[in-house]
Amino acid sequence: MHDAQDLTQAFFARLLERHWVGDAKQERGRFRTFLLTAMSRFLSDEWDKLRAQKRGGGIPPLPLQLDTGETRYGNEPADNSTPEQYFERRWALTLLDTVLHRLRNEYEREGKRVLFAALHPTLVGDRELQPYAKLAAGLDMQEGAVKVAVHRLRKRYRQLLREEIGGTMAESEDIDEELRHLFAVLAGN
Repeated sequence: MHDAQDLTQAFFARLLERHWVGDAKQERGRFRTFLLTAMSRFLSDEWDKLRAQKRGGGIPPLPLQLDTGETRYGNEPADNSTPEQYFERRWALTLLDTVLHRLRNEYEREGKRVLFAALHPTLVGDRELQPYAKLAAGLDMQEGAVKVAVHRLRKRYRQLLREEIGGTMAESEDIDEELRHLFAVLAGN
């Protein structure tokens, strides 16, 4: 864990020291792809440095109890994700979380905190299974008014998602492609 944190800090320190961000060009592709490539190269260089050091550095080796490790981790679910897939998934989830946070803040500024809290679960799931009557009763609203409020919430969420993605794109025409990529990443494809 500490090694991962140290490597992350070293990567960003080198990124800033060597002005690598200035090398990023929008016409070459997505910024997250640039970061992923830079991180991969950095980690490869660090791995090469580590392997070049003398094995063990004079510290006596510790015996490994492989039977305990095999037993413990044999019961864990397998994660076949590559680091790149993990990075893409974290990017997608962070993007969706950012959009949800922006939407929540808008509702709170408009004095609609309770409405948002009640309706935000309707952003996902099958529309046919939404408990509109139950939501209406809890919000002291008509069911039709709840359906309209949910429609507006979803519409604004889509707008904010497109805005957030658009802020990372050189060309606005690429937003739809990026949305497809986002949903493919979330679907695990």
